[in-house]
Amino acid sequence: MTDLVALRAANEARWANAKVTGNFAAVARRLAAPAARSRYLAVSDSTGVPWAAIAVIHERECSQDWGGSLAQGDPWNRVSVHVPAGRGPFNSWEEAAIDALAHCAPYAARNRDWSIGGTLTKLEEYNGLGYAARRQPSPYIWSGTDQYRSGKYIRDGVYDPNAVDNQPGCAGLLLAMMALDPGIQFDKKSIAARPATAGPAPPPPLESPPPSITNPVKGSIGAFVASVLAALFKRK
Repeated sequence: MTDLVALRAANEARWANAKVTGNFAAVARRLAAPAARSRYLAVSDSTGVPWAAIAVIHERECSQDWGGSLAQGDPWNRVSVHVPAGRGPFNSWEEAAIDALAHCAPYAARNRDWSIGGTLTKLEEYNGLGYAARRQPSPYIWSGTDQYRSGKYIRDGVYDPNAVDNQPGCAGLLLAMMALDPGIQFDKKSIAARPATAGPAPPPPLESPPPSITNPVKGSIGAFVASVLAALFKRK
């Protein structure tokens, strides 16, 4: 089993030393555009997951296709066939995104550590911990930085040490987005996860019935009379 505490520390150290080797600017501008940001913020408000983290998951899973689910890139208006399979259909991209973060592994909406180490580790969990088990930097996170050179799972369970992931990694995307928007910060003290609001609200508590002859207020004359009558009938 992967030591997540050690992985957080490793990702934090990589972040501190990382230099971007790819060109992330155009993708970062697209992810941080006002129209996109407003949709990510809506999901963030419901799940507690920082909007920038939602944006980079969206890019990695389906190149920011608004018709694709955040969970695995499948169309959100149909039942998903890739892992996690059997999700949906949903009424909107936002509804599907909330479901992915709240109800699908690695349950990002439950995370309480949004420091940079915690954020990168949660993003790595989203893709899988196969690279961490090999003690290799995950291209899902580090592709496009000097922290990653080669090595990729080309399909489930098949690792090719010579394959190179050319898709922009989450760390480089976050660095580029932070350069555009200094308000993006990953501080576990200032970004707290909140319970997801996906799904129906619990029913309101049942109200107590109003006082009556058969339901007198406790301590009232009616309650005294009712107790006397109950005692008389019990003797018969």
